[in-house]
Amino acid sequence: MNGILVYLLILLIAALLSPVIIQRGGRHAAWLLGLISAAGFAMFLTYAPLTSAGEELSLTINWLPELYLNFSLYLDGLSLFFALLITGMGALVLVFAGKYMQPYPLRHRFFFLILLFEFAMLALVISGNLFTMFIFWELTSVSSFLLVGFSHEKPEARNAALQALLITVAGGLAMMAGFIILGQAAGTLEIPLLLKSGDIIRNHPHYLPALLLILAGAFTKSAQFPFHFWLPGAMQAPSPVSAFLHSATMVKAGIYLLMRLSPVMGGTPEWKYILTITGAITMLLGGYFAYSQTDFKKVLAYTTISALGILVLMLGIDTDISIKAAIIFLLVHALYKGALFMIAGLIDKSAGSRDLRKLGGLFRVMPVAAVAAIISLLSMAGLPPMIGFIGKELIYEAKIGLPDIGNFLLLAGVLTNVIMVAISLALIFNLFLGPLKYPGEKPNRPALALRIGPMILAFISLIFGLFPSTVAGLLLRPAITSIRPGIDTLKLALWHGFNEVLLVSFITVAAGVALFLLYRKVNPALTRFNNEVITFRFADAFNKGLDFFLSLTKKKTALVQSGYQRYYLIAIFIMTSALAWYQITYTWNEPAFTIISPPGIYELLIVALIVASTLFATLARSRLAAILSLGTTGYGIALLFIIYGAIDVAITMILAETLVLVLFMAVIYHLPKFTNFSSKMTRLRDAVIALSAGGFMTGLVLKAGQINLNPKISEFYNENALSMAHGKNTVNVILVDFRALDTLGEITVLVIAAIGVTALLKLITKKGSAT
Repeated sequence: MNGILVYLLILLIAALLSPVIIQRGGRHAAWLLGLISAAGFAMFLTYAPLTSAGEELSLTINWLPELYLNFSLYLDGLSLFFALLITGMGALVLVFAGKYMQPYPLRHRFFFLILLFEFAMLALVISGNLFTMFIFWELTSVSSFLLVGFSHEKPEARNAALQALLITVAGGLAMMAGFIILGQAAGTLEIPLLLKSGDIIRNHPHYLPALLLILAGAFTKSAQFPFHFWLPGAMQAPSPVSAFLHSATMVKAGIYLLMRLSPVMGGTPEWKYILTITGAITMLLGGYFAYSQTDFKKVLAYTTISALGILVLMLGIDTDISIKAAIIFLLVHALYKGALFMIAGLIDKSAGSRDLRKLGGLFRVMPVAAVAAIISLLSMAGLPPMIGFIGKELIYEAKIGLPDIGNFLLLAGVLTNVIMVAISLALIFNLFLGPLKYPGEKPNRPALALRIGPMILAFISLIFGLFPSTVAGLLLRPAITSIRPGIDTLKLALWHGFNEVLLVSFITVAAGVALFLLYRKVNPALTRFNNEVITFRFADAFNKGLDFFLSLTKKKTALVQSGYQRYYLIAIFIMTSALAWYQITYTWNEPAFTIISPPGIYELLIVALIVASTLFATLARSRLAAILSLGTTGYGIALLFIIYGAIDVAITMILAETLVLVLFMAVIYHLPKFTNFSSKMTRLRDAVIALSAGGFMTGLVLKAGQINLNPKISEFYNENALSMAHGKNTVNVILVDFRALDTLGEITVLVIAAIGVTALLKLITKKGSAT
């Protein structure tokens, strides 16, 4: 694992240095950065034999182990599978971006961001601690926010970036709360230990809240319904970002989290129903809107939503075959979606448009890219001999024979795949076949850097389809075993004989071809239907909700942050009183008030004096009378301290009261005329607040007398005052040693107040008299 940690640091350093490399490295700079990512891919590939043999690697650097917070790395079959996807796709995307981003003046900043994005995603999937994962999870959100809003001069790009950030970060914070509950239930946040605590977590009373919070993070990140709308908006990012984001990063983070925690939280009815229903809705929704789009990137964005829904659906079904299907389909989707987004970018660059209605016959000017696109689209359609066919067959196999809503899921899956077949054929015929059409200048043959990525990905889709066993044993089976340890074998093949799954595939293809033949009629009709009937837009609703929240926040700020100190004090007194009364009334087992020893005659007289002085202070019409009565109250409290033996405190109180009286007397003749500014209602309000605050303080004092600490706090001070602080007076020792910092703070406050009073007394006005 030390090698992986070193590589992470190298990738981070490469990100930091990338602006300089791009600016001074010339046209080969992007190839160099791609080589760094490719080196990571090669390094992770060397770990494949270990994970294939069932070994797991981990590295932990302790930080705050008492709080389960450590920096940990963990590599098993699943994390290795994702690491290979990220580094492999990252290498191709970096090379592609080197040519694609050439005209952009801020391309050096772009390479820093996308390498940071790759670093964050890679660190996320090999994190061995949930807290470590959360840090890199949020780093992917921040870096993707900067990438989506890279063309910040466009308002739509800024809006899309903000939307994606708010949704994914909000989900991430909810997920963090779920992690904390998970850590409390299992006693650890280390993933290897969590994976062994599945029964404890599933049987914990807080399992459902933890599950819902974690699913909020996964669903927002992976654009599940109803959080799906941020993903089409994110296509405002440059095409290399879209290729990376849709194939191997960001949206796949939520899928990774579900796969990672499936052995811990899966297998319950809650898990199955929530994931299955959410995934099915997302799958259908994405497929429908993909079919009714005319922008190439929008079509791809909605098909990604549909594919993410399929992945969540497979994890929700939670059977051996569905887990196999999820891993294989994830690989299938990464391969064809990475290639197609790159091709969408080069078509946009070459032909000047992504509108399917304005393009055609591009095979003539970009034959190599067209072949790569057609192969990738065939894989998306699930047609042989591509690996997409194998993935689709496994998905059908997982749905066939399911109880309960199994038939509905199969029907929904068939319908979605019919749409995928129709979309794939429509893209092939509209973009690459027929007469040559382009809205701008005649497209040129794309450069090698723009073609090599799609070519490699399409070639891999074909080779894995023809020889699936080459990847099954080394990479796919360890990943599947990490989720479902009971699965030992994985046999993949294009041909499984005539069976029910093959029949469903035939029906799917036939219906897809029929839907494609109706594409030119149905697509415009659906577009009109969407515009006229489906008027609700999740993105618009989110923006309105955001505006409402900001408006509400302004009003709240105007109300709470009024600028008047009296209102701040009122809020503090009310909240403190309410919370303290709640604590006294509902959470303490013993009653707050018990019979106390009867007071003596002296105590009653002093209390009567205090009460009378206080009432007189509130009703006095003279400032001098009010100050004297307040002083009487203070001296009365000092007498109580004397009766109860707190001589030191009483002396302090008497001195403080005397000082305050002297100060008041010194300034009283300089104060303005005594005026009554408050109304009767204001005084009544203040009286209620004062009674509430005084009441809870009385309750606390009475309750404090009933609490028996074992050992008592006073015993500690009595035993240690002389030995530790070398003082015989316990109170003095407490003030100057045990709570010396508190005393220092109090002295500082008094000194500052004294300086302020002195300054006020010596302040000379322009007329020459003291204020």
